[in-house]
Amino acid sequence: QVQLVESGGGLVQAGGSLRLSCAASGRTFSSYAMAWFRQAPGKEREFVTAINWSGGSTRYADSVKGRFTISRDNAKNTVYLQMNSLKPEDTAAYYCAAHLFGWGSSTSVDYTNWGQGTQVTVSS
Repeated sequence: QVQLVESGGGLVQAGGSLRLSCAASGRTFSSYAMAWFRQAPGKEREFVTAINWSGGSTRYADSVKGRFTISRDNAKNTVYLQMNSLKPEDTAAYYCAAHLFGWGSSTSVDYTNWGQGTQVTVSS
């Protein structure tokens, strides 16, 4: 089991950038595929991006492709989400999730460990 803590959210103007971090506890971080999901008020949680255990494989939702980049540092037990060219529709609570021995699924039910979320608000 890993405990996940997100940070880096905040208020930014449209076109701006933010970098989210997700710090994981435990010694088996490299055994987990990691993902970011987001949930806006009144909407269902949606997949944003995922990365496999080594960082060699990533996938993105079409809505963020070319603007967001996921990366991980297994030595620091941390996964990052670099968000550029932010849009008001990116406003949501962003959640980090972990899937033991996973490959980077886009399905939330595959992820067994979740952080508490960090709020991202993009003003127009």
